[in-house]
Amino acid sequence: MKRWSWDRFQNFSFIFPALVIFSIFYIYPFFYTFVLSFQDYDFISTPKFIGFSNFREVLTDREWWSSMYNGAFITLWALTFQNILAFMLALGVDRVIRMNKFYRVVFFMLPILSEIIIGLLMKQLLSSEPLGRDIFNRWITNLGLGFFAQDWLGSQRVRLVTALVHCWKGFGWAFVIFLAGLQNVPQQLYEAARIDGANAWQVFRKITLPLLTPVIALVLVLTILGTMQAFAMILALTGGAGGLTEVPVMRIYNHLRFRLAGLACAEGVILGLILIVVSFGMFFISKKIREKYGVLPS
Repeated sequence: MKRWSWDRFQNFSFIFPALVIFSIFYIYPFFYTFVLSFQDYDFISTPKFIGFSNFREVLTDREWWSSMYNGAFITLWALTFQNILAFMLALGVDRVIRMNKFYRVVFFMLPILSEIIIGLLMKQLLSSEPLGRDIFNRWITNLGLGFFAQDWLGSQRVRLVTALVHCWKGFGWAFVIFLAGLQNVPQQLYEAARIDGANAWQVFRKITLPLLTPVIALVLVLTILGTMQAFAMILALTGGAGGLTEVPVMRIYNHLRFRLAGLACAEGVILGLILIVVSFGMFFISKKIREKYGVLPS
């Protein structure tokens, strides 16, 4: 009995430092954020309990819902354009034997770069003086396409351009996950389907797509969570563009700057609840689809 207790103590001692760090930097801030969301606090005076006033103010704030719309707009582009592009590239690379590793490295380079660097770089490329160097317009002018030159970060296109830059920055994550999922599909299934006379579309629809449903659901959830919490790249690229690209996390950041800690925490709680509901909804839909195709037992 003593030996068993000593072994358990030794095992726990290995994870105890990580548990302490996780508790200090994750668990405690999570609960403290929830507590502050019910208080009026400006980082200086004593917090004052005000009940659900912060939540009522957030839910009736048009600018908050405008930032949610901006986040949803960028998320929609990420869910469609970014993930479709990543999936098509993953399908192509999965069938390439030569230079397979080279393509993996090239497509995965962008996600590992700093979002601040990407935002500042694209600002230099797309903005005119004095904010940027207007490099992109010079390129297309030299190619004889000067009639396309425009203010890419102007009020009419800034939201769309921001979404496309975000997709360009983030598609590498989805690409790597899709590629890993494709390489885990048993090759025997493809061989059996070809022997039975199935064409490429039938193989994709009956084998590849159903078996990749869990991976697709994971990518969609990670895309929603990552895009709705996007901040650094958008801040460096547009700074919010007068509200046109202000996303929820940026609004929370601005409220913290003006010492509205309670209101910012309430916004964080509401955003977190929305993302949790959406994530569980996506996993539920994924499970139903897998049951339909027989990937999971009904």
